[in-house]
Amino acid sequence: MPLGARDQASFEDRFRGPDLDPDTWYPHYLPGWSSRERSRASYRVDADGLTLDIPVDHPLWCEGDHDPPLRVSGIQSGNWSGPVGTVHGQQRFRDGQLVREEQERFEGWLPSAGGGSRVEISARMELSPRSMAALFMSGFEDDEAQERCGELCVFEVFGKDLGPDDVRSTDHWAEVGVGIKAFRDPALRQDFEAPRLPIDVIEPHLYAVEWDADEAVFTVDGVVVRRCARPPTYPLQLMLAVYDFPEWSVGDDAHLVPRLVVDRIAGTPA
Repeated sequence: MPLGARDQASFEDRFRGPDLDPDTWYPHYLPGWSSRERSRASYRVDADGLTLDIPVDHPLWCEGDHDPPLRVSGIQSGNWSGPVGTVHGQQRFRDGQLVREEQERFEGWLPSAGGGSRVEISARMELSPRSMAALFMSGFEDDEAQERCGELCVFEVFGKDLGPDDVRSTDHWAEVGVGIKAFRDPALRQDFEAPRLPIDVIEPHLYAVEWDADEAVFTVDGVVVRRCARPPTYPLQLMLAVYDFPEWSVGDDAHLVPRLVVDRIAGTPA
């Protein structure tokens, strides 16, 4: 049985603590391209649920390799890599990228479509123009050609894409990225957009996707915001993270700590 393998029938995490469920979550962000130490998530689990944040002294991820420079605090429900020096790993971001630290195979919760699946998350976020937060589900990518790498993005929110436009206005909005990202999967078609929605992301909202072999339906607070045809049907791992891009600084903002607060994630696989 693979490390972390569990009943795939259903899933719910309300983050009651005192820590993350080690059978579900791996508290690092794609450590094979970096290291477990340099990719360790900054987080806490308390009465508010799970809080992922990026303290001011949080290290760069893949420093000197990822462009633009990036800091990230994330957890994922699956992980693996090939040996050091090989190209076998998840979500490589450039051609010829080599594994720096070999990873043991971990399978926490990996939903797939088949007859239909649903994943939903209740989350709020505190972002500046240089940060973003996201929940996406990416292919586990352990097929021989590593083409099962497509992604369903449940939400992707950049701090620079929040409103109101007028400081006197009380009408909040957010551009919420949802859809399919094909990457290197020849069977998928890129189908991703960020519709502007009348929500304030500082408050909790329910982001969800339901999908089968024919269609993925993305909703926010129960309202359909996008439909995408022919989503991936292979096993996907959950990737939940908050990001900071130092080069996007607009001035005196280095002291700001972006946060993603989650009180519940749930899913029903096929």
